[in-house]
Amino acid sequence: MLRRIELEVLATVDRGDTISELATKLDHSKSYLSRAIGDLSQKGLVYTERDGRRKRVFPSDARALELYQDLVRQHSHIDFPELLTGKALEVLYYVDQPRTVSEIADQSENYRNTVNRVLKRLRDRGLVGTIDSHYQFNGDFDRLHELARELAHHLHRQRLESVAPKGTILWENYDEFLAQVETEIDAEGFHETGLARFAAFDLQFLLTGHRYYFYSENLDVVSPAELCCHTLLIDDGSRYRSYCLLLLSHVDVDEEDLRERAAKYELEDEIDTLLRYLETHGEVDDDRLPEWDEFQELAADYEVPLPK
Repeated sequence: MLRRIELEVLATVDRGDTISELATKLDHSKSYLSRAIGDLSQKGLVYTERDGRRKRVFPSDARALELYQDLVRQHSHIDFPELLTGKALEVLYYVDQPRTVSEIADQSENYRNTVNRVLKRLRDRGLVGTIDSHYQFNGDFDRLHELARELAHHLHRQRLESVAPKGTILWENYDEFLAQVETEIDAEGFHETGLARFAAFDLQFLLTGHRYYFYSENLDVVSPAELCCHTLLIDDGSRYRSYCLLLLSHVDVDEEDLRERAAKYELEDEIDTLLRYLETHGEVDDDRLPEWDEFQELAADYEVPLPK
């Protein structure tokens, strides 16, 4: 997310520092600092202004930057730029409550050894401790989790605004997000989802004025399991639930994979309800689901065969 040099700049920069002054403070070359400041500027964490032949650097008003600089000021004995490099911020993102190494590894999709290395560094410096193998923050260092969350959200917003200025983030984790926008996005990492994506599975629905995109650098295509979860995140009402039921009836979806996706999006109960509805032919008490005969009619309209 941020390289060590970027974290060093953010920990050190005062309003109006020149590149030369920062280079002296951090003992780096001006060219190296210039590249880092250019990257931070693109991320919306600093901005620069010309002052004659000099370029002055100013911290932005991003909430994440405020949190980070407060931590640096209050705990000046801790080398946060060294501590927060690599996978550290990603691990901290998922320490929102006492968690085991396995739980953090599962949520962050990292190896346990990777999570262990990060947590050991934090534990050695007294920032976290363990109770019954569950890691939790010591003192006020829970702000590190808030920092990781705020920074991820800030960078997601920057990425979204670069391609869709009026977009809204509906769901996010450390390195992915689901967004509602008003215009088409044709940019690397953005995958169309929502009702428009159902057409890829021969289900054509009347579209709204909004478009929906899932940003992920690790996703090749939005699968039916992903699409079902995205649809419920967009709208968990009766109409969209019915569309998910049609999709699950029409396409061969691996149930284990679907449940894994549901856990990622914290939709386990919703997905379980949909699966039980189909298995029992509607014997589920949920007013956001149609009566079975109504669903049979809907399935017939869309030429979706239902199991006997």
